[in-house]
Amino acid sequence: MSELVLDDLTLYRGRHCVAKDLYLRFLPGQMHVILGPNGAGKSSLLRALFGEIRPVAGTIRRGSTALSHRNLRAWRNAVGYMPEDTTIDASLTALEVVLLGRMGELSFHVDDDTLRAAAEAMEAAGIAHLAEHDILSLSGGQRQLALFAQVLLRDPDILLLDEPVSALDMHHQQKLLDLAHRETRSRNRISILVLHDLSLAAQYADQLILIGDGQVKAVGRPSEVLDADLIGRTYGVEVEILTDSAGAPVVRPKRSVLA
Repeated sequence: MSELVLDDLTLYRGRHCVAKDLYLRFLPGQMHVILGPNGAGKSSLLRALFGEIRPVAGTIRRGSTALSHRNLRAWRNAVGYMPEDTTIDASLTALEVVLLGRMGELSFHVDDDTLRAAAEAMEAAGIAHLAEHDILSLSGGQRQLALFAQVLLRDPDILLLDEPVSALDMHHQQKLLDLAHRETRSRNRISILVLHDLSLAAQYADQLILIGDGQVKAVGRPSEVLDADLIGRTYGVEVEILTDSAGAPVVRPKRSVLA
């Protein structure tokens, strides 16, 4: 599988520049996690990778193929995108929600191969026992896992996950990120996640990308990017960097001392 490259990319949201002159490489089989303060352009970057925002300059390419209006449909067929604000209003079973991952191929009759693939995706997500449950009756974590199973059903080459665990408890955070990590490795996918929890990102990321003010502040392994001075300048908060038992960095904000 070819790498995904952002070459001299500039993005605007309205009149506001959210990314300028970005050059980034995303490799197959790796978890790439984008960090940065609110408004830094993290979600806009994922939307651009999915083709929802067109860059004003630069290119997004995979191998020798550059993303363009002409090949947008084919590009998206290879991408599993899970936006931050995904909501479910309809009363559907969890299985039906997962099957929507192949909406373009569905008809009044769902073939056995599609049903089998949906069941396998739900089994991988640990929610096979919830297949016939109304999605609205499930917990937030269970719904999030169903949506992730929906993304997996597409069997994408590229996973784009925008804040997939922000509303989840620790158990479901770990479950979803463990699954994303396993799928990235076993299927040699390119996985790009936006996370707010810097310590959680350090546990799962092969590569961290720290952005702020529309620019890349640092790219590298967690131990390289999670520097107290750099994080402090980017987020405007004083932090200290600890190390957990596995050697991963842990970021702890320093509490302000009140008089």
